[in-house]
Amino acid sequence: MEENPFPAWSWSVEQCLKEYNVRIDKGLSSYEVEKRRERYGWNELTKEKGKPLWRLVLEQFDDMLVKILLVAAFISFILAYLHGDECEELGFEAYVEPFVIVLILVLNAIVGVIQETNAEKALEALKEMQCESGKVLRDGYFVPDLPARELVPGDIVELRVGDKVPADMRVAALKTSTLRVEQSSLTGEAMPVLKGTSPIFMDDCELQAKENMVFAGTTVVNGSCICIVVNTGMNTEIGKIQTQIHEASLEESNTPLKKKLDEFGNRLTTVIGLVCLIVWVINYKYFLTWDLVNGWPTNFRFSFEKCTYYFKIAVALAVAAIPEGLPAVITTCLALGTRKMAQKNAIVRKLPSVETLGCTTVICSDKTGTLTTNQMSATEFFTLGGKITSSRIFHVEGSTYDPKDGGIVDWNCYNMDANLQAMAEICAVCNDAGIFCNGRLFRATGLPTEAALKVLVEKMGVPDVKARNKIRDTQLAASYLIDRSTVKLGCCEWWTKRSKRVATLEFDRIRKSMSVLVREPTGRNRLLVKGAVESLLERSSHVQLADGSLVPLDEPYRQLLLLRNLEMSSKGLRCLGLAYKDDLGEFSDYYTETHPAHKKLLDPACYSSIESELVFVGVVGLRDPPRDEVHKAIDDCREAGIKVMVITGDNKSTAEAICQEIRLFSEGEQLKGASFTGKEFMALSPSEQIEILSKPGGKVFSRAEPRHKQEIVRMLKEMGEIVAMTGDGVNDAPALKLADIGIAMGITGTEVAKEASDMVLADDNFSTIVSAVAEGRSIYNNMKAFIRYMISSNVGEVISIFLTAALSIPECMIPVQLLWVNLVTDGPPATALGFNPADVDIMRKPPRKSDDALINSWVLFRYLVIGSYVGIATVGVFILWYTQASFLGINLVSDGHTLVELSQLRNWGECSSWSNFTVTPFTVGDGRVITFSNPCDYFSVGKVKAATLSLSVLVAIEMFNSLNALSEDNSLVTMPPWRNPWLLVAMSFSFGMHCLILYVPFLADVFGIVPLSLNEWFLVILVSAPVILIDEVLKLVGRRRRWKRKKKKTA
Repeated sequence: MEENPFPAWSWSVEQCLKEYNVRIDKGLSSYEVEKRRERYGWNELTKEKGKPLWRLVLEQFDDMLVKILLVAAFISFILAYLHGDECEELGFEAYVEPFVIVLILVLNAIVGVIQETNAEKALEALKEMQCESGKVLRDGYFVPDLPARELVPGDIVELRVGDKVPADMRVAALKTSTLRVEQSSLTGEAMPVLKGTSPIFMDDCELQAKENMVFAGTTVVNGSCICIVVNTGMNTEIGKIQTQIHEASLEESNTPLKKKLDEFGNRLTTVIGLVCLIVWVINYKYFLTWDLVNGWPTNFRFSFEKCTYYFKIAVALAVAAIPEGLPAVITTCLALGTRKMAQKNAIVRKLPSVETLGCTTVICSDKTGTLTTNQMSATEFFTLGGKITSSRIFHVEGSTYDPKDGGIVDWNCYNMDANLQAMAEICAVCNDAGIFCNGRLFRATGLPTEAALKVLVEKMGVPDVKARNKIRDTQLAASYLIDRSTVKLGCCEWWTKRSKRVATLEFDRIRKSMSVLVREPTGRNRLLVKGAVESLLERSSHVQLADGSLVPLDEPYRQLLLLRNLEMSSKGLRCLGLAYKDDLGEFSDYYTETHPAHKKLLDPACYSSIESELVFVGVVGLRDPPRDEVHKAIDDCREAGIKVMVITGDNKSTAEAICQEIRLFSEGEQLKGASFTGKEFMALSPSEQIEILSKPGGKVFSRAEPRHKQEIVRMLKEMGEIVAMTGDGVNDAPALKLADIGIAMGITGTEVAKEASDMVLADDNFSTIVSAVAEGRSIYNNMKAFIRYMISSNVGEVISIFLTAALSIPECMIPVQLLWVNLVTDGPPATALGFNPADVDIMRKPPRKSDDALINSWVLFRYLVIGSYVGIATVGVFILWYTQASFLGINLVSDGHTLVELSQLRNWGECSSWSNFTVTPFTVGDGRVITFSNPCDYFSVGKVKAATLSLSVLVAIEMFNSLNALSEDNSLVTMPPWRNPWLLVAMSFSFGMHCLILYVPFLADVFGIVPLSLNEWFLVILVSAPVILIDEVLKLVGRRRRWKRKKKKTA
């Protein structure tokens, strides 16, 4: 049950305990737990009810082209059934057509259902993030492993290092001096967050600022505490994200291509409907006759047989007009595109995303892990030289936790001076982190900043030459080991063995530092301290110079060091100060818990006094560095007309510094109006928000929560932008789902983000998106090529049927033949056009507008001209066979068939009333003789040869037409066929398939055709080839028109 949660973060611990009627030392009673469970339910994410299978199947048929085909199949079935008794030969063959249509539709539906059922796994992945059990106080006793689903608001829970948080909870008491929680997957913060118990006096508080709350699904990385459960199940932050993912999945809109195809389908439906009606109506005189008496029609005579015959022609026209192979060819082309993309590290989860990428206008990128490596690394450090005024700055290369990744620039301090030795010792020993290798990725255990310091020590080396050589040999041997998971940090180990740790002074917020007490090789104790630079300088009395001498630290020198620190932090670096203390008083001989001074170590209030009178050593600057390839990728986006927006959960100054470094903003550019926190942006009016988003140039949104990300994506979509959104955390999942294309990280990404996405980057690299966009653009161009090809072919088929009906001659082709052409012979060349090489300047053009026409008026005119020729050629060859003895020197009557007049052919329905009409038997290619018991059968059974010629001309023309589709405007002279060898292979295959149905007797009977002689093949090629010349002329005219327009613009 949903409750309105109270703002626990702004209430004191006592108020929270009172609100839940619970004592921190007793917990809830079993009776109270049961009562609350009835009210709040179980602590688990509810499973949204998926669509039932029957609904999914039905949805696949909710498409205009599919509906027309279904109607065509139904009518074909009825007509086949009605004519079943008329002819004994009609058996299985009569039902081939409806059977094939239904088979295509069923296959399409199966593919659609599979895609749909795979789409909603993101919510399941969220459940895996939930904690299994927790240590809970019930009836005054701690239950060590209570299943997390049994928690209710008001429960008292203990959390320790490594625990996954089981619900949203208010921190009630700290059991250690500090508590840190890793919540980057929920908020996007690069660093683990310090938690405390003090209330935050803000009612509308962003997630990152709720420093006294821990959230379900996050992990404790340091310390332990007692908490009060505040929200469970769907009321937790992770539950809200599940709701957002579900809402975003309901908002999912069609891809630009799908919209265009739907639009095209609707228009085609209207045209088909009108043409079918016209074809049927202009032949009314054959099935409806009457007598005129006194100017009025009487004695109506209706022929049902003729009516259904012409109705069948109209159905054939519908089948001809619909490119049935289009869905299959598009799927194949997209699948080939996904293979190409996978080779470039972009794994596409949803096929249509390939095409959507091509028209992306805005990329909304997460910062941590996408633009940056999500691995802290030391990039700079400084210590003092021979004088207090001379500082030495060292630059460090490498952006990962791999100690071998980069090194210190111009490093020649292997025999380290006192200052560098102190620095290395503090970084190595005052440190609890570790590093392990997970496959090819180095990861940190413990705090990322501490892991980065350990990597720095490895790059610095050790002062002992003998030890240095030994460490190098050990590392060399380790690189050959099979088990590479543990990374041996030889230099750090050398320092930890040399300086034995005896006590730790935990970090706290007040002094902003941590320290360790170590036993030096001399037998004396030393305190090693690291922390916030300002805090350490306040408590330092001396500074150490390179030679080891100490100089008192007065105010001017302190300001000089603070200025150095400011220079480093202005570059977006997180600065850590390093110091030590030798004069330890009562702690100088501390060794164990029995020592009299031990009680002071148990009281954090004493830590500041212990860490006073320090000797300041230097400063290390750390950051999550940008990836090397990002600069170029941002430039490529700019050139391709794609806007880049960075949306991150990190703080404003860090985000701005990284964005300036990756050149999202030009040097010296004012960030006013380009950089906002999520809260600042949401506080603006809608008109101001739209104005900011529509301005050119980069934008950065920091401290963004999941709802902010979603809102920005939604606004961009409403503005007509095609949005690609990248992300790796749970917090990114709703926006990934809502974006036109959601892109998740493959290495650092959570399962939730991957399942919500359309595409996964195998290398987590922003530049991979840019190469995927180029691939998407190329695929779209190729799809346009084959859609144009298929449509021009279909226009030709429609015109041929229309001419057949208009001239009242017998039908040249039956629906099953047209289906064969559309599916089998058109399919391979159309698919092969998907292999057309990409244009060289593909990423120098602006993204196409999502409402750009798939076929503009000039292209439509061209294909009407081509279609008209296809129609005239297919009908023309049919008429030639019946009426002409020869054509351009080719003898057409060598088979012995009877010639008729064109007028007889046009009035073939009245054949029974002709006197003295006789026909002679004729032979077909396989030596078979066609004979007639009734001379009028010459126009039905006898048209088999003429129909074969028509079908063969149609197939041949479409093969030549596929060559025309290689380029929209370029001539075959500049874009020769061998530029795409796959097309030549596909043409050969299609022609081979056509020959198969011609020369295999069983198939020839099914399709109602006969084998052709060599002479007849000559005729087919002669009639088909001119289609290339016609399109070459039209392309030339198109090029001239474009050149004139360009000239006008430049004039």
